[in-house]
Amino acid sequence: MKQPKRALQNTSFFSGRAARSEYWWFALFVFVVSVVFAVIDTSLFGVNPDTGEGVQVLTPIFQLAVAIPMLAAGWRRLHDTGRPGWYLLLPAALSIVTMIMLFSGVAVFSVLEQGADDPEALRGPAALLGVTGLMVVAVLQLILLLLMIWWLSRPSQEVTNEYGPPVV
Repeated sequence: MKQPKRALQNTSFFSGRAARSEYWWFALFVFVVSVVFAVIDTSLFGVNPDTGEGVQVLTPIFQLAVAIPMLAAGWRRLHDTGRPGWYLLLPAALSIVTMIMLFSGVAVFSVLEQGADDPEALRGPAALLGVTGLMVVAVLQLILLLLMIWWLSRPSQEVTNEYGPPVV
Protein backbone atom coordinates (compact mmCIF):
# COMPACT_ATOMS: atom_id res chain seq x y z
CA MET A 1 0.00 0.00 0.00
CA LYS A 2 2.80 2.43 -0.71
CA GLN A 3 0.82 4.09 -3.55
CA PRO A 4 -1.80 5.81 -1.29
CA LYS A 5 1.02 6.78 1.05
CA ARG A 6 2.93 8.39 -1.84
CA ALA A 7 -0.20 10.31 -2.87
CA LEU A 8 -0.69 11.56 0.70
CA GLN A 9 2.98 12.55 0.95
CA ASN A 10 2.58 14.62 -2.23
CA THR A 11 -0.60 16.30 -0.96
CA SER A 12 0.39 19.83 -1.84
CA PHE A 13 2.33 19.07 -5.02
CA PHE A 14 0.51 19.86 -8.21
CA SER A 15 3.66 19.68 -10.31
CA GLY A 16 5.33 16.54 -11.51
CA ARG A 17 3.77 13.26 -12.46
CA ALA A 18 1.84 10.45 -10.76
CA ALA A 19 1.83 6.90 -12.06
CA ARG A 20 -1.47 5.27 -12.94
CA SER A 21 -1.14 2.89 -9.98
CA GLU A 22 -0.48 5.74 -7.53
CA TYR A 23 -3.66 7.54 -8.54
CA TRP A 24 -5.98 4.54 -8.72
CA TRP A 25 -4.71 2.93 -5.49
CA PHE A 26 -5.24 6.26 -3.76
CA ALA A 27 -8.75 6.54 -5.26
CA LEU A 28 -9.52 3.01 -4.00
CA PHE A 29 -8.16 3.92 -0.56
CA VAL A 30 -10.42 7.03 -0.43
CA PHE A 31 -13.44 4.99 -1.56
CA VAL A 32 -12.89 2.17 0.96
CA VAL A 33 -12.26 4.54 3.88
CA SER A 34 -15.36 6.55 2.91
CA VAL A 35 -17.47 3.39 2.97
CA VAL A 36 -16.01 2.37 6.34
CA PHE A 37 -16.72 5.84 7.76
CA ALA A 38 -20.27 5.71 6.34
CA VAL A 39 -20.87 2.43 8.17
CA ILE A 40 -19.36 3.86 11.38
CA ASP A 41 -21.49 7.02 11.00
CA THR A 42 -24.65 4.94 10.66
CA SER A 43 -23.65 2.76 13.63
CA LEU A 44 -22.77 5.68 15.91
CA PHE A 45 -25.26 8.33 14.84
CA GLY A 46 -28.14 6.24 13.52
CA VAL A 47 -30.63 7.05 10.82
CA ASN A 48 -32.74 10.18 10.50
CA PRO A 49 -36.33 8.94 11.03
CA ASP A 50 -37.78 11.68 8.78
CA THR A 51 -35.68 10.94 5.70
CA GLY A 52 -34.52 7.37 6.32
CA GLU A 53 -30.94 8.43 5.56
CA GLY A 54 -27.97 7.85 7.81
CA VAL A 55 -26.58 10.81 9.69
CA GLN A 56 -23.13 11.57 8.28
CA VAL A 57 -20.47 13.15 10.50
CA LEU A 58 -17.14 11.37 9.96
CA THR A 59 -17.52 10.73 6.22
CA PRO A 60 -17.80 14.38 5.14
CA ILE A 61 -14.87 15.32 7.40
CA PHE A 62 -12.73 12.61 5.80
CA GLN A 63 -13.82 13.56 2.29
CA LEU A 64 -13.05 17.21 2.96
CA ALA A 65 -9.63 16.21 4.30
CA VAL A 66 -8.74 14.22 1.17
CA ALA A 67 -10.25 16.61 -1.40
CA ILE A 68 -7.00 18.52 -2.04
CA PRO A 69 -4.78 15.39 -1.99
CA MET A 70 -7.17 13.70 -4.44
CA LEU A 71 -7.16 16.76 -6.70
CA ALA A 72 -3.34 16.92 -6.54
CA ALA A 73 -3.02 13.22 -7.38
CA GLY A 74 -5.38 13.60 -10.34
CA TRP A 75 -3.56 16.73 -11.47
CA ARG A 76 -0.23 14.89 -11.46
CA ARG A 77 -1.86 11.86 -13.11
CA LEU A 78 -3.01 13.99 -16.02
CA HIS A 79 0.53 15.38 -16.25
CA ASP A 80 1.78 11.80 -16.49
CA THR A 81 -0.39 11.28 -19.58
CA GLY A 82 0.84 14.54 -21.13
CA ARG A 83 -2.28 16.61 -20.40
CA PRO A 84 -2.57 19.78 -18.34
CA GLY A 85 -3.87 19.20 -14.80
CA TRP A 86 -6.43 22.00 -15.02
CA TYR A 87 -8.54 19.68 -17.20
CA LEU A 88 -9.72 18.19 -13.88
CA LEU A 89 -11.50 21.48 -13.20
CA LEU A 90 -13.68 21.27 -16.33
CA PRO A 91 -16.64 19.50 -14.63
CA ALA A 92 -16.59 22.02 -11.78
CA ALA A 93 -16.39 24.91 -14.24
CA LEU A 94 -19.38 23.53 -16.16
CA SER A 95 -21.33 23.28 -12.89
CA ILE A 96 -20.51 26.88 -11.94
CA VAL A 97 -21.49 28.17 -15.40
CA THR A 98 -24.72 26.16 -15.16
CA MET A 99 -25.61 27.70 -11.80
CA ILE A 100 -24.91 31.20 -13.12
CA MET A 101 -27.07 30.53 -16.17
CA LEU A 102 -29.91 29.11 -14.04
CA PHE A 103 -29.90 32.08 -11.67
CA SER A 104 -29.71 34.48 -14.62
CA GLY A 105 -32.63 32.71 -16.31
CA VAL A 106 -34.74 32.89 -13.17
CA ALA A 107 -33.93 36.60 -12.79
CA VAL A 108 -34.73 37.38 -16.44
CA PHE A 109 -38.03 35.50 -16.40
CA SER A 110 -38.97 37.17 -13.08
CA VAL A 111 -38.47 40.58 -14.67
CA LEU A 112 -40.38 39.51 -17.78
CA GLU A 113 -43.26 38.19 -15.66
CA GLN A 114 -43.64 41.51 -13.88
CA GLY A 115 -44.07 43.37 -17.16
CA ALA A 116 -46.25 40.80 -18.91
CA ASP A 117 -50.02 41.01 -19.20
CA ASP A 118 -50.33 37.24 -18.71
CA PRO A 119 -47.41 35.96 -16.56
CA GLU A 120 -48.74 32.39 -16.80
CA ALA A 121 -47.97 32.40 -20.53
CA LEU A 122 -44.25 32.74 -19.76
CA ARG A 123 -44.04 29.82 -17.35
CA GLY A 124 -44.32 27.11 -20.02
CA PRO A 125 -41.50 28.46 -22.22
CA ALA A 126 -39.38 29.17 -19.14
CA ALA A 127 -39.81 25.61 -17.87
CA LEU A 128 -39.08 24.17 -21.32
CA LEU A 129 -35.95 26.29 -21.65
CA GLY A 130 -34.80 25.35 -18.14
CA VAL A 131 -35.41 21.62 -18.56
CA THR A 132 -33.74 21.60 -21.98
CA GLY A 133 -30.73 23.44 -20.57
CA LEU A 134 -30.43 21.02 -17.66
CA MET A 135 -30.64 18.03 -20.01
CA VAL A 136 -27.87 19.48 -22.18
CA VAL A 137 -25.72 20.10 -19.10
CA ALA A 138 -26.39 16.57 -17.82
CA VAL A 139 -25.22 15.10 -21.12
CA LEU A 140 -22.13 17.36 -21.11
CA GLN A 141 -21.33 16.32 -17.52
CA LEU A 142 -21.64 12.66 -18.48
CA ILE A 143 -19.31 13.20 -21.43
CA LEU A 144 -16.81 15.02 -19.19
CA LEU A 145 -17.02 12.23 -16.60
CA LEU A 146 -16.27 9.57 -19.19
CA LEU A 147 -13.50 11.71 -20.67
CA MET A 148 -11.90 12.19 -17.23
CA ILE A 149 -12.00 8.44 -16.54
CA TRP A 150 -10.50 7.83 -19.98
CA TRP A 151 -7.69 10.34 -19.45
CA LEU A 152 -6.93 9.17 -15.90
CA SER A 153 -6.76 5.56 -17.03
CA ARG A 154 -4.38 6.12 -19.96
CA PRO A 155 -0.87 4.69 -19.79
CA SER A 156 1.98 6.90 -18.68
CA GLN A 157 4.11 8.61 -21.28
CA GLU A 158 7.31 6.61 -21.17
CA VAL A 159 9.51 9.57 -22.03
CA THR A 160 10.15 12.84 -20.25
CA ASN A 161 7.36 15.27 -21.08
CA GLU A 162 6.85 18.94 -20.25
CA TYR A 163 5.83 17.94 -16.69
CA GLY A 164 8.94 15.97 -15.83
CA PRO A 165 10.55 12.57 -16.13
CA PRO A 166 8.51 9.35 -15.90
CA VAL A 167 7.62 8.09 -12.45
CA VAL A 168 9.27 4.79 -11.55
